[in-house]
Amino acid sequence: MTRPWWHPEDHARRRPALLARGRLVATIRAFFAEHGFVEVETPALQVSPGLEPHLMAFSTELVGPDGARAPRHLHTSPEFAMKKLLAAGEKRIFQLARVFRNGERAATHHPEFTMLEWYRAGADYRDLMADCEALLRAVQAAAGRPYAWDGRTADAAGSWREISVVEAFRRFAEFDLEKLLGDRDGLARAVAGLGLRVAEGDGWEDLFFRVFLDRIEPRLGHPTPTILRDYPISMAALARPKPGDPRFAERFEVYVCGLELANAFSELTDAKEQARRFAADMAFKRQRYGFDYPVDPDFLAALEHMPPSAGIALGVDRLIMLALGAARIEDVLWAPVA
Repeated sequence: MTRPWWHPEDHARRRPALLARGRLVATIRAFFAEHGFVEVETPALQVSPGLEPHLMAFSTELVGPDGARAPRHLHTSPEFAMKKLLAAGEKRIFQLARVFRNGERAATHHPEFTMLEWYRAGADYRDLMADCEALLRAVQAAAGRPYAWDGRTADAAGSWREISVVEAFRRFAEFDLEKLLGDRDGLARAVAGLGLRVAEGDGWEDLFFRVFLDRIEPRLGHPTPTILRDYPISMAALARPKPGDPRFAERFEVYVCGLELANAFSELTDAKEQARRFAADMAFKRQRYGFDYPVDPDFLAALEHMPPSAGIALGVDRLIMLALGAARIEDVLWAPVA
């Protein structure tokens, strides 16, 4: 029989990592204070929990004093509320938010976890790349050891690796993804040529991720962290297109030891285009899962006032797990969801 997380022996085993967690979170806060960011707090209860098609939210009702009821959702990210603060006039903000994603639990996933998000007005994704490098170096120095997970190590103090999505497919999967953008049948033939499964109902993104997870992701983030940049625009619903090549978005992810750690982009500030993308994503969600989530009209209204900006989301529990060389997220949580 599995013992509860609070069993004294199990807690004693995890306690050194939990104390270290506190020191590393303090390092994160000190980093942002040093760089002129304001720490903010936004509500977990939102009209729209986040509209990435494959994310599942926890849902509830907001009951007013008069008994009126309104559906609300626990946010999967504080993104929408933080962008409203940019529209209100804030320039540099960060938040350590508790976020909630249903249907996710594994060694590197937890249904309730801590997300670090920060936003810069007047910036683009290149500014966030520099932030990431500086932050991960500071956390590594505080931990006193390189990042480690699943038998891999990554030294953030050295030169980082940067590669585009197209370059990664060319190098590790040996085909030209750029020529197959939007070509589902062509991509299916390329995937089958690698000996990977192709199902009749697979869409373009299903096939993309089948190659990515098998051939590319395990190669990223060691022996140094990797910045994977410039995703196809269809895979960056809240990001602005690259100037000169709108087939791709100014989006990047950070990989450490083969594990995705952060997702960032130069923000899309065109409210009409954003509404169009949300509608397409929710149509896909209805087709795939049989339901969708509402779009927050207040967010689209705020977007009209939002300056050119860049924003990023980083998984704090994963960062601490990597910094301490832990095997599982639950090893660095004070109290896992039972």
